Amino acid sequence: MTKITPEHLARGAFVYVRQSTNDQVLNNHESRRRQYGLVDRARTLGWAAVEVIDDDLGRSGSGIARPGFEKLLAAICEGRVGAVVSIEASRLARNGRDWHTLLEFCGLVGTLIVDEDGIYDPRHPNDRLLLGMKGTMSEMELSLFRQRSLEALKQKARRGELFLTVAIGYLKTAHDRIEKDPDRRVQEAIALVFAKFSELQTVRQVHLWMRQERLPLPATEYGAEGRKVVWKLPVYNTLHHLLTNPIYAGAYVFGRTGSRITIEAGRKRIVRGFRKDRSTWDVLIRDHHEGYIGWAEFERNQRLISDNANGKSFLSRGSIRRGEALLAGLLRCGHCGRKLHVAYSGENGSAGRYHCRGGHLNHGGDPCISFGGMRIDRAVSAEVIERLQPLGIEAALGAMEARRGESEEKRRQVELALEQARYEAARARRQYDAVDPDNRLVAAELEQRWNERLLAVRALEDERDALAASSHTPLTQAERERLLALGADVEGAWHSPGATPATRKRIIRTLIEEMVVRVEDDALCLVIRWVGGDHTPLRVRKNRTGQHRWSADADVVELVTVLARQVPDKAIAAILNRSGKATGRGNGWTRSRVSSLRNHRGIPAYREGERAERGEVTLAEAAGVLNLSEATVRRLIQEKVLPATQSCKGAPWVICAADLEGEAVKRAADARRLRHPPSVDRRQNTLAF
Repeated sequence: MTKITPEHLARGAFVYVRQSTNDQVLNNHESRRRQYGLVDRARTLGWAAVEVIDDDLGRSGSGIARPGFEKLLAAICEGRVGAVVSIEASRLARNGRDWHTLLEFCGLVGTLIVDEDGIYDPRHPNDRLLLGMKGTMSEMELSLFRQRSLEALKQKARRGELFLTVAIGYLKTAHDRIEKDPDRRVQEAIALVFAKFSELQTVRQVHLWMRQERLPLPATEYGAEGRKVVWKLPVYNTLHHLLTNPIYAGAYVFGRTGSRITIEAGRKRIVRGFRKDRSTWDVLIRDHHEGYIGWAEFERNQRLISDNANGKSFLSRGSIRRGEALLAGLLRCGHCGRKLHVAYSGENGSAGRYHCRGGHLNHGGDPCISFGGMRIDRAVSAEVIERLQPLGIEAALGAMEARRGESEEKRRQVELALEQARYEAARARRQYDAVDPDNRLVAAELEQRWNERLLAVRALEDERDALAASSHTPLTQAERERLLALGADVEGAWHSPGATPATRKRIIRTLIEEMVVRVEDDALCLVIRWVGGDHTPLRVRKNRTGQHRWSADADVVELVTVLARQVPDKAIAAILNRSGKATGRGNGWTRSRVSSLRNHRGIPAYREGERAERGEVTLAEAAGVLNLSEATVRRLIQEKVLPATQSCKGAPWVICAADLEGEAVKRAADARRLRHPPSVDRRQNTLAF
């Protein structure tokens, strides 16, 4: 008794074709031929209309989205399918959900299931039982295969012999080992990346430098000739991968990334590539092979990259940014534990102020603390300079070496590229010489390739010559001695115009891990946590309200207070300028600036006649009373015969009128007049000092 009825034949037969991976699609051709051969089997069984569904080639049957399978279920529900033909149950589904959904739909509409072993009707209990067992065995088979293969991979990885791909800069050798690429250009290009990161401290700065200098990096391409190294200008992700891959530190790692399974629209979705914490890596074998850097330097680089992640971590310090504030990213609030941020103000945005407003911005609470950055920057800089002083000479010598190596790095890369270009040109010439010259179709193409290689050689030679012409001249003996003297005086080097804020920030971050600051009354209380674990308490006086760094010095304010009782503002400005006194911003004094200072400090202006009310006379007035020259009166003052006071050099002398009536002053004046009588020539002027 046949299970195929005319009703089944009146519908169509659907042949479902599937292979699990793209690799199977490319290499396992026999399996695909067997599945397409089921079309003939369906026609042999009596179906005239046969449709093939092969939309799921290269897709797993373990529960992920399969458009071909969805198309098959839709056709079954529409009643257009008389039989589903497949080579075996594993091709239709590898999980119980899809398999039993298919059986349920086929049983409802009377669709047969046909494989190489037989014909099954899901409406019959025995066939339904057999089909259920086949589906369960298929699912179990997949689980066993996957478990065996994963365990085999892990076992090989534990020995450090599993290499799914080999990073650029390395080659796979016999006995499942890897070694450095023997190409010196590849080796030195990768080593240059690590050297520049050690110098510039951020991945982005290395990226910008290499793009600016037009220095390419090696990359891997796969073509008809297999694995091939090509040279490209780097992108950010390329440099980040180089600097974070432990293979370049001589370590073998397996299981750095994992996968996550989510349910979307009732289907399993696998998302791969999630980075795992180092403690959860499956395998980590240090000193597995020769590295470009050591493991200690690799760990230091990872901490630095993590610190440079602005806003991604509560504990990260963030990268070095522009601005005058030296402690950005290092300060943490001692009241709430949040990081302090910097706000700049002023005409040039140079006045930095540290503030903690995380609670206000995130939770609507009150702002925490806020204070100016000038004093705390100076105090922390003094602590850093104190610890750097013994290392100043070494830093100066290091600066000399860095200056010599600046142009050497790029010149070396260009020389290696030139050497490779010459090899390519020689190879192209050998190919051209080997071809029959009468075969112009081939000879013309090879000649063009040879010319292109020669042009590339010429361009690199020009670039090398330009670098040689613009290379830095060596330091003279005077420059060398000056640099060593500057190294001995670390404080002078720190405050020199050539030391940029970015340089100072980098030095501070090298020594200081973090600082906790609290505001107590009129002081800032800090605890500096140095790299290495030491802690140093520091107390910095806090500016009072209204104080700022542009305030005039206290001695200037005191001097203006005294002079305002003697002369007008214009005369005060002249006296201050002659004395070398400057405003808070370093400018000279004018009448309006003196007036502004008086008004701000509450100093009354000079009133004409107030000296006479106090019984005070000037040097000129005293000379008139005593009938002497001003120079003679000045000598009396120097000889301490006549009491007088002067606020500063250039300020007017203040003499009490009562002192002019003293007997000693009168006798001295009479004696001077007898010894040096005044000239009767009205054209002779009095010498004024």
